[in-house]
Amino acid sequence: MNLSRRDALAALAATGVVAGGSVALADDGTDGNVDPADGVPENVIGDDTVAILAAVGSVVYPDATTGIDPFVETYVSGRLSDDPDHRRGVVDAAAELDATARDWFDAPVTELDRSTCDRLLRELGVDAVDPDPEGSLSGRVRFYIVNELLYAFYSSPTGGRLVGIENPVGYPGGTESYRRASMGEETEHGRE
Repeated sequence: MNLSRRDALAALAATGVVAGGSVALADDGTDGNVDPADGVPENVIGDDTVAILAAVGSVVYPDATTGIDPFVETYVSGRLSDDPDHRRGVVDAAAELDATARDWFDAPVTELDRSTCDRLLRELGVDAVDPDPEGSLSGRVRFYIVNELLYAFYSSPTGGRLVGIENPVGYPGGTESYRRASMGEETEHGRE
């Protein structure tokens, strides 16, 4: 199951974001926390933040998923373009998650193997906590990172097909795609 930039654009359309937002992805190691007075715009998302999100995506997306890095990069750059508060929440939650990984496992999130990253998230309780943008680290990671990544995945055409949504909201296709959709195999007793 290969995610593409086109999948990310379709997921952005589902959120109501118009492609081509104004967020820039930094290539100079900044993480978006830099004051505009220092010459770096506030709407910069650092490569480190995107890499952390992609690492978490590799844990929360199905095992056979490929193309996670470009999918996450495209989605994040569009999703966070016009929402500075949400952008700050994502950047801060990612930085705190990374600090926790360094403290517990002596390595950044991006260097953890998939099972160790999964263990980190589970030991933080991210799999069981209610998402809360103002809550504990676990609640913020669930709200700003995990839920955002899952929404992007399942609102994309590729992720949507996995759960039987042939034509996710915001993805072009019209009535023809509904006519071709195969949501289940016909048997002599009806649909499975």
